[in-house]
Amino acid sequence: MASISYAFSCQTKCSSARENDPNSHKQKKSLPVKVNGTSTIPQVKVEGSNPPASMAASAFTSLASVVEPPSIQIEKDRTRQNIPTKKQTVDPFRQGFITQGGVAYTQIVVVRSYEVGADKTATLESILNLLQETALNHVWMSGLLGDGFGATHGMMRNNLIWVVTRMQVQVESYPIWGEIVEIDTWVGASGKNGMRRDWLIRSHLTGCVFARATRIENRNSTWVMMNQHTRRLSKIPEDVRTEISPWFISRMAIKEDVPEKIIKLDDNAKYMNSNLKPKRSDLDMNHHVNNVKYVRWMLESIPEQFLEGHQLSSITLEYRRECGSCDIVQSLCEPDEDSVEKYSGVDMLRGFNLATEIFEGSGFLGSLDTWPLKYTHLLQIKGDKKSEEIVRGRTTWKKKLSILQFPPS
Repeated sequence: MASISYAFSCQTKCSSARENDPNSHKQKKSLPVKVNGTSTIPQVKVEGSNPPASMAASAFTSLASVVEPPSIQIEKDRTRQNIPTKKQTVDPFRQGFITQGGVAYTQIVVVRSYEVGADKTATLESILNLLQETALNHVWMSGLLGDGFGATHGMMRNNLIWVVTRMQVQVESYPIWGEIVEIDTWVGASGKNGMRRDWLIRSHLTGCVFARATRIENRNSTWVMMNQHTRRLSKIPEDVRTEISPWFISRMAIKEDVPEKIIKLDDNAKYMNSNLKPKRSDLDMNHHVNNVKYVRWMLESIPEQFLEGHQLSSITLEYRRECGSCDIVQSLCEPDEDSVEKYSGVDMLRGFNLATEIFEGSGFLGSLDTWPLKYTHLLQIKGDKKSEEIVRGRTTWKKKLSILQFPPS
């Protein structure tokens, strides 16, 4: 658009000059310019004067350059993104590098202020976003990335995108604002034909592990992908298998011999949020709701009083179908009454002393209420006749360490 503005600016200046030129009436009248023998450019008047045909053609050329063929635009986008066409070992801009003999990936991250909550620790959503980002950067560094959302060149040729069927995250502790963490990620085989991706989040200073995660991209021992246009599930093509398999290593962040079965909830669940509507900002590059949004919907169904005194220690997700921008979602949550937390005698004594001597009448005793520490979740699309499952979930929680501690004297 800058070139168009420049062309018309030139026309305006030339028109003003001709108005002051006594011989301007002797100039030849400009002829219409035809493009491809069909379209005729209309004469554009600027300050009462017709611009020369050459300038009109220049303006047309600048305008035409704005609307480019898709292939040219894709190539320009790739140039702006600086997507590697071959394997890279170090990326100084992302603070990432290839490890484990050239197949795994490690990225150094500083926890930013907008990634933490009120307690200055990273939120679960921030951790999930970091997992997704490092996975994409791993594919980026491999030289296999097409212009899709983590799709390889072979996947792009077949119009395929990834479909995650199971995700598990275990959190030992949460990094704090400003802390430097290292995120390791790698891929490997799962079963006979399946694929998994693993992550390890640890302290850059001490090496202590903050969290572990595993994502399974298989269902019933079959690699599962989805056709981007038909939205139908597809087995992985042989050329895509050939692309990815050299990156497999035998290493697991979470060992899960027999996956825990997550039961399906019904409308009699204890906690329920209805009429949840996806926003435009909830959609990812594959045009469906991002799975981080699913977790937010799940956790919002748990009572606020419980969330204030507890932090999530593990979450397991089983994906059933995608959710679009027009779907109306319902979030169901059922506590496991057999997992009610137990306080030790020391905890109870310290808590009651603190409540009566320091915070009497402040409602602090509410933090000593007993709660279940395990919950089952279900997100479903509400229909007129039946509801369709989006994702089942299972969460485990633990008390925040600061709840029963004395304040500093």
